[in-house]
Amino acid sequence: MTKTYPVLPLRDIVVFPNMIVPLFVGRDKSVAALEAAMNDTKEIFLVAQLDPSEDDPDRDDLYEIGVTAVVLQLLKLPDGTVRVLVEGKRRAKLVEISTDGGHMVADIELLDSEEAGEALENQAVEVSREIAALMRSVVDQFENYAKLNRKLPAETAVQLGEIDDPGRLSDAIAANIQVKVADKQSLLIESDPQKRLEMVFAFMEGELGVLQVEKKIRSRVKRQMEKTQREYYLNEQLKAIQRELGNEGEEGEGDEIAELTQKIATLKLSKEARTKATTELKKLKTMAPMSAEATVVRNYLDVLLGIPWGKKSKLKKDIEAAQAILDEDHYALEKVKDRIVEYLAVQARTNKLKGPILCLVGPPGVGKTSLGKSIAKACGREFVRQSLGGVRDEAEIRGHRRTYIGSLPGKIVTNLRKAGTSNPLFLLDEIDKLGQDFRGDPASALLEVLDPEQNSKFQDHYLEIDIDLSDVMFVTTANTLNLPQPLLDRMEIIRLEGYTEDEKVEIAERHLIAKQIEAHGLKPGEFELRNDGLRALIRYYTREAGVRTLEREIARLARKALRRILEGRMESVVITADNIADYAGVQKYRFGMGEEEHQIGAVTGLAWTEVGGELLTIESVTVQGKGLVRTTGKLGDVMKESVEAAMSFVKARAPTYGIKPSIFARKDIHVHLPEGAVPKDGPSAGIGLVTSIVSTLTGVPVRRDVAMTGEVTLRGRVLPIGGLKEKLLAAMRGGITTVLIPQENEKDLAEIPANIREGLKIIPIRHVDEALRLALTEPLTAIDWSDADELAALPPAGVPPVGGEVHH
Repeated sequence: MTKTYPVLPLRDIVVFPNMIVPLFVGRDKSVAALEAAMNDTKEIFLVAQLDPSEDDPDRDDLYEIGVTAVVLQLLKLPDGTVRVLVEGKRRAKLVEISTDGGHMVADIELLDSEEAGEALENQAVEVSREIAALMRSVVDQFENYAKLNRKLPAETAVQLGEIDDPGRLSDAIAANIQVKVADKQSLLIESDPQKRLEMVFAFMEGELGVLQVEKKIRSRVKRQMEKTQREYYLNEQLKAIQRELGNEGEEGEGDEIAELTQKIATLKLSKEARTKATTELKKLKTMAPMSAEATVVRNYLDVLLGIPWGKKSKLKKDIEAAQAILDEDHYALEKVKDRIVEYLAVQARTNKLKGPILCLVGPPGVGKTSLGKSIAKACGREFVRQSLGGVRDEAEIRGHRRTYIGSLPGKIVTNLRKAGTSNPLFLLDEIDKLGQDFRGDPASALLEVLDPEQNSKFQDHYLEIDIDLSDVMFVTTANTLNLPQPLLDRMEIIRLEGYTEDEKVEIAERHLIAKQIEAHGLKPGEFELRNDGLRALIRYYTREAGVRTLEREIARLARKALRRILEGRMESVVITADNIADYAGVQKYRFGMGEEEHQIGAVTGLAWTEVGGELLTIESVTVQGKGLVRTTGKLGDVMKESVEAAMSFVKARAPTYGIKPSIFARKDIHVHLPEGAVPKDGPSAGIGLVTSIVSTLTGVPVRRDVAMTGEVTLRGRVLPIGGLKEKLLAAMRGGITTVLIPQENEKDLAEIPANIREGLKIIPIRHVDEALRLALTEPLTAIDWSDADELAALPPAGVPPVGGEVHH
């Protein structure tokens, strides 16, 4: 049976019988077809297009099977489109299509007959049970599908469960599942309800797999979003709390990433550093803000951007002003001051000079560390100090690699950040106290830092980029030169030997007394330490190269004075040589002669120690024995060998000195150096040992006002020694008047202060026989002086060295 209906082509939808569907219609032909239907029986034929993009479809562009429908509602919208509500009625086949009045008209053949249901009822019972089971399975499957497909209302599955007719059930489910248009069209074409149910079941099975994957992805994304949102919320809360606690009125910390980006853009970074900083910032942007790795990257960027790239303090070029600063802060130390002023002079002329590496070597308390501060002030550099005492880990210098938890940059980079400029004065204090263990040798790590040729590309393990240290002025301090040779080779050694008594008096009057008066709150006129009292304090209460103990003794006097003033016993205190014992207590040291009187076998030697020069008494006696030599006084190996060499020399020259060789067969000689708890070593006591042994064996006393130093060979020649200034200072402190020194040390007298050269009679000697002639109280009459070959080659007497009185 053929009927004629207006045709409405559908783009992306297939309408099934008994389904009510809203449609939006915009094409003119389609709108005209709807109007024709409304004007007639309100019936229309709905058929899907093969190609949804075709705007003017003809017979070949449409599927063959469609559905008749009734237009329930039609609403024209302001933009010209039409919203229509249609209800599908029966399947129909397209027979012929034509155009009538601006819309398409189709001759169709109805496929669903009213007798279809009756035919189904007449089928076998087994078939009915099979369809019933299939219908139940389809409904159950649809329930699972509806749970996963959130677009479907929850009550849809309940409504479908109430449908008894398999054909209607399959159509209803087909209308609600999301499958392709071609698949839906195949369901519309299939006339057998059982087959349609099977097809619907299969489509739902495939869709369920996809929906389950979608659900997993959805839940995973949701969890991630919830976590991110939670972290963001907590971060915002934390910022708000911090603002309330300490940053009220401020707008907050600002965008950290933006701040880092701006820093990278504005700082004068090296090309390598800029590349590294940009790379690390990109990493930071991709990381969760509160993750451990983000903290590591953030700390790295803070260190990298905290280094003073391109920031330099303006260096002073006024040489006279620099000299004035050095003179004001430190008395004496002329050699060091000259070196600094020379450096400034070169810098002022050339305007560029690699930072020199100076090593100030001297005993404690002579002002090495404070001199570093004065140099910085004179040069106009920032001052940073790093004590190396006890440092035994190489990472302290070079830093730890970022692979370690809690890694840090080394002290060089840390102090550069602290200084805020790239050309500070960097004081490496106590460089001789560096340790060493299984973690590495920090002294070797310093080789790169303290080499002007290498330190322009210093690499810290933490930063892993080159840092230019060539503008840094490194100054190191040490008490001894007990350092690895390669490290020593990189530094310019400047010795600070110690102060004379006059220099100590001047330093105390200029600096120490005023400092202690201020520290103890004494008012002007309440405390006075006169010159004679100060000299007595230096002579009888201190024995040191520097002035640290002197400062403590002055502080002690100030405390005693303040107490008496506060107790009302005195209004002001004046300390002189006469009353110093009332404040400073019993004298600690003896000043004056090394010995009270001339003694047999007792010689005053001169020793060098880390804290300055010392007088060293050498004693020897003869005891019954077999010609052996015994030594006591905690002597080192070198000094023991010096005793053996001295003894061999004396035995070889015994007849010349009037000593009977037979004495060695029945007498032992015991050599002792007092202060037996103090270790002693070195070869420079050789001349004193020979004099002591000869004095003991001949019975001729040694002069108490003569001190001597020098190494002796088996031929009696006197070899040069070190630490001459310290030894001469010790002789002067001890009240010695005559000092015998090796001839080859005569050249060093040019660097000895004038007051020492004038206060001592310094006699250079080349042979032991000269020492014996000058040191013994009586001439050795048995000596035939013409036999001494060495004496024949001596220069004429009375030739003075540079700048002082010298006697031959």
